[in-house]
Amino acid sequence: MSRHTDIRVTGWIARLPPAMQAYALLARLDRPIGTWLLWLPGVWGILLPQGVAPAERIRLIVLFGVGSLVMRAAGCVVNDMWDRDIDRQVARTAGRPLASGALGMRQATLFLAVLLLAGLGVLVQLNPLSRLLGVSSLVLVALYPLAKRFTWWPQLVMGFTFGFGAPLGYAAAAGQLTWAQAALYGATIAWQLGFDTIYGFQDMEDDARIGVKSTSRLMHGQARSFISSCYGTMLALLALAAIMSGASALFWPALLLPAVLLGRQASAVNPLDPGLCLTQFRANREIGLAVALALLLGLVTL
Repeated sequence: MSRHTDIRVTGWIARLPPAMQAYALLARLDRPIGTWLLWLPGVWGILLPQGVAPAERIRLIVLFGVGSLVMRAAGCVVNDMWDRDIDRQVARTAGRPLASGALGMRQATLFLAVLLLAGLGVLVQLNPLSRLLGVSSLVLVALYPLAKRFTWWPQLVMGFTFGFGAPLGYAAAAGQLTWAQAALYGATIAWQLGFDTIYGFQDMEDDARIGVKSTSRLMHGQARSFISSCYGTMLALLALAAIMSGASALFWPALLLPAVLLGRQASAVNPLDPGLCLTQFRANREIGLAVALALLLGLVTL
């Protein structure tokens, strides 16, 4: 079994009381990258439509930041409740609170209820369409952990789940769903399929041993071409979304930065180097921010 793990018990996490530390680890507060990757598609959706007041965009971006922190934590709790037996058999996840026994199912259930109530507090501040979409996303959150048991494409299911912020953000800002939003959602799904496949390369040895399916195992022999196709699809759909939404000319030169970053990542991916895979996965925060910058500039008319 590989000894590679991404659990962090240093820094401010280490200074918490033991009981609180377990809840912080269950919520993945030691690894904020997941919150960033959940929040950024929502930011993209908020920035895509034209004609929204700047103050409203800022309000929504802040709300989505809070909601992403809370709902990412809730999703992690649901995932660990489903996967606690599998997690015990994988080196990277064996230290998770439910897998290690630091917390029990009753404690996790109560914590989940608190998180969902906090998420509801954010949701009620959005428009009716956004509330409907937000509630419907809970189906994806609940079912995503099961995907690895039934399909070789759980990372694709993750893309639909974590990328749901894109249509939700667009609906919150524009009050409707359009084909431009659909293209943006597709771009988000392709992006997340790519980087979560990279993330999953860390677990291939353990996943094969216990029979867990993943896109990472399926595509490890053609990793660079597969990741390139995911990122290429993402850029094409992102360009389509910008055209359909009427983005200004400033969007196009700004899109070159995330395109270069994505290309470099795809060309360097190595499924046999877990440390590199984790570094590349985390680098998608900067890529997502670069896309947000391009969309922001796309709102500026010359």
